[in-house]
Amino acid sequence: MSSSTSSQPLVQPAGNVRLLWTALATVAVLLLLAYLVAFDQGAVSRSGMYLHELMHDGRHLLGVPCH
Repeated sequence: MSSSTSSQPLVQPAGNVRLLWTALATVAVLLLLAYLVAFDQGAVSRSGMYLHELMHDGRHLLGVPCH
């Protein structure tokens, strides 16, 4: 029985590091978005009433209590 062995790993370590950073960045952006929509009551989004109302409507759309 002969088995072919390869000297290179199946998954490159550099690819894993890039995947890890991409996953961490994605999670960070999603957490920031969830905070802005669900919990921010204008403390961070002080750029006017438009953004506040957009986030307020997003809370209603997602079923997050806001009143």
